[in-house]
Amino acid sequence: MATVRDTTYDLLRALGLTTVFGNPGSTEQPFLTGFPADFRYVLALQEASAVAMADGYAQATGRPAHVNLHTAPGTGNGMGNLVTAWHNRTPLIVTAGQQSREMLLLEPRLASPRATELPEPYVKWSHEPVRAQDIPAALMRAYATAVQPPAGPVFLSLPLDDWQQPADGPAAVRGVSTRVAPDPERLGRFAAILAGSRNPVLVFGAAVDRSGAWPEAVALAERVRAPVWSAPASERAGFPEDHPLFQGVLPYAIGPLAERLRGHDVVLVVGAPVFRYYPHVPGEHLPPGARLLHVTDDPAEAARAPVGESLIGDAGLTLAALAELVPPADRTPPPPRPGPDEPADERPLTPDALFAALARVRPVDCVLVQESPSNLAALRRRLPTTRPASYFTMASGGLGYGLPAAVGVALAERDTGRHRPVIAVIGDGSFHYSVQAVWTAAQLRLPLLVVVPANQQYAILKSFAAFKQTPGVPGLDLPGLDLVAVARGYGATAYPVGSAEQLAEAVPAALAGDGPTVLAVPVSTAVPPLL
Repeated sequence: MATVRDTTYDLLRALGLTTVFGNPGSTEQPFLTGFPADFRYVLALQEASAVAMADGYAQATGRPAHVNLHTAPGTGNGMGNLVTAWHNRTPLIVTAGQQSREMLLLEPRLASPRATELPEPYVKWSHEPVRAQDIPAALMRAYATAVQPPAGPVFLSLPLDDWQQPADGPAAVRGVSTRVAPDPERLGRFAAILAGSRNPVLVFGAAVDRSGAWPEAVALAERVRAPVWSAPASERAGFPEDHPLFQGVLPYAIGPLAERLRGHDVVLVVGAPVFRYYPHVPGEHLPPGARLLHVTDDPAEAARAPVGESLIGDAGLTLAALAELVPPADRTPPPPRPGPDEPADERPLTPDALFAALARVRPVDCVLVQESPSNLAALRRRLPTTRPASYFTMASGGLGYGLPAAVGVALAERDTGRHRPVIAVIGDGSFHYSVQAVWTAAQLRLPLLVVVPANQQYAILKSFAAFKQTPGVPGLDLPGLDLVAVARGYGATAYPVGSAEQLAEAVPAALAGDGPTVLAVPVSTAVPPLL
């Protein structure tokens, strides 16, 4: 007779979930025992890295991923990056072991007494099956929940003594829709408002990229001849940043953002929240006389928008429909934004000079994963995203995501056969949050290049302290860290790089390697302004 374990593996196989990211614990071993030969276990040395690797893999493949955590402690370890997966809208099936049902009343060691509450509110659904036989159906429901818009992580707590129980029968494999079409009447109203606009502006966010809708975004922008901005703090790029209509990235504060939109009478926001703010800078959410139209596939995102009218719909379907409904505009398009100036020739390099040097040697088809928050403005200016699905970062604001996510992205590039080179730009503060991910990249022989702008400080926090006038905050400097030695200890090729010329030699060699390379680049310790 087939067991619950047999039936669950059959279902995972049917759903294409044959890669499992995790760090095994005693409560997971009955599930993992006799691991099938057609499955692959990607070992992370800590659960936070496992979650972020699965996130990067899911985003880069465009399919959900499975991550297996170790009961309550492992779920706790992974929570920071589970928060990021929630904000990134990444479809993750998170399973965690649970103690034996026969002992749960006693709350023994490694029991999770309120397991379904632990990951809340950062999962779409959290469940511990009442019967062992319910595990396959619960997994199918979890999958269906994770992939439907807005996509996101789900959580299953699975007792360790369930797996050898007899199954009820084969699991039902079901398909579900992953896109929502906009309401035709409201869509027509949006099109009419946009067509009648005197001076519209377009703001595109990550959901445009998730929907594979760059062509539709370009078609609408060129049809209405409107300037295009990236939504603030976006985790993916929604528009080609070398296009003449692209103007840059909006600031992530209320007053400055509204000021940037001054003079426009209609603001169309597609695939982003309205808006993702960080420091509180008081002001009106929109400039005088402006009207905001918001397209999102997330009802909660629509409900919490402070201004404007919302339309629920997939970004790609809505953009394509608007391009059909809105007549071509005869207005003069905005002038292209000026390019950046020549960077200063200083030692150590400024972040701006580092990214300018990297821009000269990075392959045109490379994927960039970044987590260097204090240097983000310079990075976005010097390293524009010109191809879809080639820029990834964290939407949550929490550190420790970028490095393991880059490992997941690099693995996805190999598995999909695209073999695009992957470059991660990770600040030295961020690097040490999830440095264990370097070991996984080395074990998998992934040709991942990690460029670390090393300023030996949490510069983003110093920027925030200067902005909020909070001097004397402790713990913002990071002396005595030898990240080259640490990276080598985890199996990477690693060495310091001190000039643009050295970087130009190091990058091609790293990308042609058969394992990860970490380049530690000392950069200026000047603290950039927060906005």
